[in-house]
Amino acid sequence: MRYRRLGKAGIKVSEIALGSWLTYGTVTEREIGYACVQKAYELGINHFDCANVYGSEPHAAEMFLRDALAPFSRDSYVLTSKAFWPVGTGPNDRGLSRKHLFSQVDQSLKALGTDFLDIYYCHRYDPETEVEETLDALNDLVVQGKILYGGISEWPVAKISEAVKVTEVRRLHKIRASQPVYNMLNRYIESGVLTVCEENGIGLVVFSPLGQGLLTGKYQKGQPLPQGSRATTPGVQNFITHMLNDQTLEKVATLQLLAQEMGITLSQLALAWVLRQPAISSALIGASKPEQIEENVKAVGITLSAETLQSIDSILS
Repeated sequence: MRYRRLGKAGIKVSEIALGSWLTYGTVTEREIGYACVQKAYELGINHFDCANVYGSEPHAAEMFLRDALAPFSRDSYVLTSKAFWPVGTGPNDRGLSRKHLFSQVDQSLKALGTDFLDIYYCHRYDPETEVEETLDALNDLVVQGKILYGGISEWPVAKISEAVKVTEVRRLHKIRASQPVYNMLNRYIESGVLTVCEENGIGLVVFSPLGQGLLTGKYQKGQPLPQGSRATTPGVQNFITHMLNDQTLEKVATLQLLAQEMGITLSQLALAWVLRQPAISSALIGASKPEQIEENVKAVGITLSAETLQSIDSILS
């Protein structure tokens, strides 16, 4: 495993991080989930990501992760959670208000069985709460020792820039992490988010680096959808079905041939491509089997030549 700084923060995170979205606390059997976390830790992954809404009910994935990480020293890994999405029916059971953030961080700490979170993300931008209120709340949580670093997820580039200015003017603790989607099939952060984060020392922890599983090669043009995959799982399939078109599948098939020529898997190629960006601190994977983690970790250290990167761009264009 290799480790990178989280932007300009002093903390270092593994280049591959393990997430809990759509897996732990939901469709993955508990014992298999424990085995995945154990394997990740053994392979040097020190970065475990969660959120209050992951799992079959609020905080379910956090409680799973609490039990799965129990054998390991708390100081040996980086633990995250998030808040924004609704966790109840009340008017204050959502968003990034001071009230909601304070309430949810306490519930997440209890569910995770820990005294602090290394990173606490604002899970989306909240148009109903002033950025100043949100950032003041994050700053106070840092001062209280409940979180070490504040983060954001999928914020528009203009709002990231606004947040940076607010922290400077008000002398608040800086935003240190941003968690956007990024993969070969979704490169929107290259048009601004990547630059503003790099310029301001914000480490990028990108999710869905394998394109919801599309960049594993399991989905092929003209072939039935694999049983048990996200595309066949009720409540989950909407995240990928819109991408399962002939044009995209043809690109994926060509990328898979390129990976085979290099002697690596398509997943490893896709992760190495993401990690080519120095501003990216971690690529966040999901796994329902320990073997998937073993395969993905092998992407660490793969260097893609300029010729290979040009070939990838040609395929994706």
